[in-house]
Amino acid sequence: MNTVLVLGANGRFGRAAVDAFAAAGWRVAAQMRRAPATPLPAGARALEAPLSDTAALAASGARVVVHAVNPLYTRWDEEAMPLLRQGLDAAQRLGAHFMLPGNVYNFGEHMPALLDEHTPERPTTTKGRQRAAMEAEIAARPGLRSTVIRAGDFYGGGTGSWLDLVIAKDLAKGKLVYPGPLDVPHAWAYLPDLARAFVVVASCGGEGAQRLHFAGHTLTGREWLAALEQAAGELGLAPARGWRHGGFPWAFIRLAGLVWPMGRELAAMSYLWRVPHAIDGRALESAVGALPATPVVAALRQALLDLGHGRNTAERALSSQA
Repeated sequence: MNTVLVLGANGRFGRAAVDAFAAAGWRVAAQMRRAPATPLPAGARALEAPLSDTAALAASGARVVVHAVNPLYTRWDEEAMPLLRQGLDAAQRLGAHFMLPGNVYNFGEHMPALLDEHTPERPTTTKGRQRAAMEAEIAARPGLRSTVIRAGDFYGGGTGSWLDLVIAKDLAKGKLVYPGPLDVPHAWAYLPDLARAFVVVASCGGEGAQRLHFAGHTLTGREWLAALEQAAGELGLAPARGWRHGGFPWAFIRLAGLVWPMGRELAAMSYLWRVPHAIDGRALESAVGALPATPVVAALRQALLDLGHGRNTAERALSSQA
């Protein structure tokens, strides 16, 4: 049985990776600093050890290491690179294939509308430069097999995304908020699908330093809200008087950023909502074959259920079919 070491397994992507690898029959060592928030699936065991304990991580015997560690958004400057280096140290000691979920920050505010593996990296923000430096650090490690799979904005798998923090925050009141112009395409990645793509790539192995792109879903703001309304409607959550839409107060966020670190970080990345972009996933699918792709309405419906919306309605519907 193959073994994977998932670093940062209590995070959203980390937990999605644990579930996906376990479902595919892998033995999973789930590294975390505290006990799991919810029970781990069969085939997975918690490894409560710090990233700095390379010997404990190496004892997992893993042949694949998934670096799902993600420090607080306001702590990237201090923590992102040191944590990455600890993960790389563990992978090198194991002689394992190192895998990292990437994003589109590397390409900067002047990125083209379609992003593939050959798109030049021209970061225009601190976080973009950090991501580019992290990928360069991975590629520079001698003898390390590595894969970075770049994807759009994460959603699904619980709390902590734009979906629950902003867009559907007031869903129970019949209001949806979109952070950008409604006619601009934006790249999204449904976390369970992205995690399953990691399993497929890990199963295929790899040599050297790979950079691959996960297509996910690309929708304009208008299309995204329509899909979200449909998903909510299927869960019995449509308001009797219809949905209300609102915009995000970017001017206030920029002003608050003068004294609020999170506001400053969000404002710096606001171009992602104004600049149209999609991810070209053809090279990835050419390399490993067709990937799991949940239709966007079904993905949003499950994402809402994971957030606790409509659970009673869904349970009643299942009971009536029993």
